[in-house]
Amino acid sequence: MKFYISASGIKRVTISSAVAGGGGRGSSSNGGGGGGFWEVMKGKGTAPLGRRLSQRTLLPVVLMLAIILPFLFLRIAFIVLESATICSSSLECMGWRFFGGSDSFPNLREELAKALVEAANLDDKDGGTVVESSPASFKDLVEDVTAHKQDLKAFAFKTKAMMVNMERKIQSARRRESIYWHLASHGVPKGLHCLCLKLAEEYAVNAMARSRLPSPEFVHLLTDSSFHHIVLLTDNVLAASVVISSAVKNSANPGKLVFHIVTDKKTYTSMHAWFAVNSICSAVVEVKGLHQYDWSHKVNVGVREMLRIHHLIWDHNYNNLKEDDFEYEEGNERNLGVLSPSCLSLMNHLRIYLPELFPDLNKIMFLDDDVVVQHDLSSLWEINLHGKVVGAVVDSWCGRECCPGRKYKDYFNFTNPVIASSTLDHDRCGWLYGMNVFDLVAWRKTNITAAYHQWLKLSLNSGLALWRPGALPPALIAFEGHVHPIDPSWHLSGLGYQLPPVPPQILQAAAVLHFSGPAKPWLEIGFPEVSRVRSREEGFAFSLFSLSALYSKRLLFNEQI
Repeated sequence: MKFYISASGIKRVTISSAVAGGGGRGSSSNGGGGGGFWEVMKGKGTAPLGRRLSQRTLLPVVLMLAIILPFLFLRIAFIVLESATICSSSLECMGWRFFGGSDSFPNLREELAKALVEAANLDDKDGGTVVESSPASFKDLVEDVTAHKQDLKAFAFKTKAMMVNMERKIQSARRRESIYWHLASHGVPKGLHCLCLKLAEEYAVNAMARSRLPSPEFVHLLTDSSFHHIVLLTDNVLAASVVISSAVKNSANPGKLVFHIVTDKKTYTSMHAWFAVNSICSAVVEVKGLHQYDWSHKVNVGVREMLRIHHLIWDHNYNNLKEDDFEYEEGNERNLGVLSPSCLSLMNHLRIYLPELFPDLNKIMFLDDDVVVQHDLSSLWEINLHGKVVGAVVDSWCGRECCPGRKYKDYFNFTNPVIASSTLDHDRCGWLYGMNVFDLVAWRKTNITAAYHQWLKLSLNSGLALWRPGALPPALIAFEGHVHPIDPSWHLSGLGYQLPPVPPQILQAAAVLHFSGPAKPWLEIGFPEVSRVRSREEGFAFSLFSLSALYSKRLLFNEQI
């Protein structure tokens, strides 16, 4: 069979077939051999057949176009976008092939990666000028690149310059935040200031506020070695009250506790009035001012010399930090410790004179005024110090020899020849001040206090650059070989710094929480770690309760002053 459609349109359709032996039914002979044909001429009766053949012929064409056209559209769009990015002129883009692109142009992704690597390898010194002139925002970057029709290399360099500039601004902002955060710790809250004024007035007009501490029947307990003697050197009334209240509340036998509070002359009346009016049940409390001590001339000279050198060390470090516009390398935030008021506090440095402060005592426990006690401390008295002078926590909660921020290199300047030539190990963990047990009998047999003063004079003669300001660095040297390590769960220090939070289980297990950082509990920026702990935990509920209750019960004097 032969099927034929004329090229001029469906005007004539011829279907022919050769049948052996004659034509079939409906066929006619055409003069020549035994074949037949139908001839259909365009006419009125041929329209249905032509329409039927047109639909059958166009359907495959339509399906083919439906498949090809989306591909063509996407390919054209890609070529237009890619050529607009890489090509600088329409003539340059003529070389692009419709389907395969042009081998003369590198792939856009490879070109961009190459530009970024080149920008990343650019030396900071070479790119300093570029960084200073970098766009201020992403919008400015886009406008700059599109307006000047810059290539990928220029785009990569400008992007790096913009990011470097922003990173510098972020680092500077973080340093400023740390500085302002430390400066905020210098201020005395209005409520605490008013409390001292109100208590001083109470001491003047109220005879009960001037009553003897402790009562005459308990005076003999102040030197009784069978009792547990706890010493605080502080000029903060609220802090002292929190320490004593928390220690008494969590003590298994509060009747065995004797607290010795030593304060300065200006705070003595306020401190005395507070504990005279608000007596502590069961425990014995003594409040004594430095002006009430009858020290020898040698001790008085030593104390004045000690304070003078500590002031000079503080001035030296503070001026260096100020000359650098309070800039410091990232990770050295502890350099801001020179801004802490405790670096210049007499009460902070006076602990080196504990044997002279308590000549009639053999053993004491020392607590800083920025601690909260949440477990019983009585078993500390049973610890055998093995002839050592002080029992202190050395290893940190994060593991043996972890001591984050408390290694000797964090306190001493090992670039100084005096420190470098000493036997000090820069990776050694420093023991913690703030919660210690002191054997005063063993102390009196050593030259610890004299060694402390010798190192102070050596620092003075060595340019005041042996260590950072504070009472602990010279004490680390003076107590060398006289420290007995105790379990880390007794003393959790480092709270009050902008550091990652301590795990809740570690906070709960610690007997003493020490807010050694600038964020003291009595400040607006204070105790962020405790505030995040669930209030239903007994120890921390009391910590928060004691701070808030003491502040609200009798400290609401703001409206009266």
